[in-house]
Amino acid sequence: MMDRLITTVPGMETYLRCRDLPTICRKLDIEDSIIKLVVKQTRKSLQADALILNTAEELDGPILSQIRTKCPLVYAVGPLHAQFNTRLNAKHGESYDHFSNTLWEVDKSCIFWLNKQPNRSVIYVSFGSITSTSREQLVKLWYGLLNSKTKFLIVVRPNSVIGKDGEGEDVVMELMEKSKDRGYIVNWAPQEEVLSHPAIGGFFTHNGWNSTLESVVAGVPMICWPQFADQHVNSRVVSEVWEIGMDMKDVCDSKIVEKMVNDVMVDRKEEFAKSAYEMAKVTNQCVNVGGSSYSNLDRLIEDIRIMSLKTHKK
Repeated sequence: MMDRLITTVPGMETYLRCRDLPTICRKLDIEDSIIKLVVKQTRKSLQADALILNTAEELDGPILSQIRTKCPLVYAVGPLHAQFNTRLNAKHGESYDHFSNTLWEVDKSCIFWLNKQPNRSVIYVSFGSITSTSREQLVKLWYGLLNSKTKFLIVVRPNSVIGKDGEGEDVVMELMEKSKDRGYIVNWAPQEEVLSHPAIGGFFTHNGWNSTLESVVAGVPMICWPQFADQHVNSRVVSEVWEIGMDMKDVCDSKIVEKMVNDVMVDRKEEFAKSAYEMAKVTNQCVNVGGSSYSNLDRLIEDIRIMSLKTHKK
């Protein structure tokens, strides 16, 4: 029943399946403490004077309309990283790429490697700062990438591969040696800079919201391998609503990886590239002067200023 359509979520009636619900919905015990916490906090959000959301009217219009029936004052000010970049650039002539927003030390050697690759020839593979993979999963992913014949840049964080007695780290070194002519591996990459690099043609991602937005802004098609929380919903939206990627949730098979990489990077390359380009164009307009998110942030700042003045007068 995992592919059964869920028709009771307003604004998502035509595409949301059981499989696409947040992972807490897979818990069998409705008295589970995590479920209770999420339900409690969601209900409490209706008591807020306003909601500030890291999305844009043009990305999530139907969903925002539904949220406004419960909480009328919603500020959609995203994508925040692009909003910040736009304002910083306008004020100082500097880009957000000059700054780091991660606790991990980035390895910028991958940029020099990308500089040597043809345009849109490399798929970037990263599953975020939290997700871990088993030894078996990594091997399947890796062989799928190798068999696709596409060059790849992959992020494997230290201690993120689960294996017995150091097997996780051993397999990383072994796979590195086997694929050194086709792939490049780093512990952590400057993701925004990587995604905006002309050599990148696709992003194999866990679909955390930040990564998803960064890929949208950069105009890079996605292969979605969600792991937990909101990632399952995000991956469905990427593939079925925005149509800028493919959804690989709930499976890890080298043949499927190979096929999806070939679809995004070769067989359907122009189709996905065009859709991603159009989505990026619309999204970047949101955060420029006069755009919806730019204007919403200005309005938020002004509303906070007015509220502060009223509070001081009391």
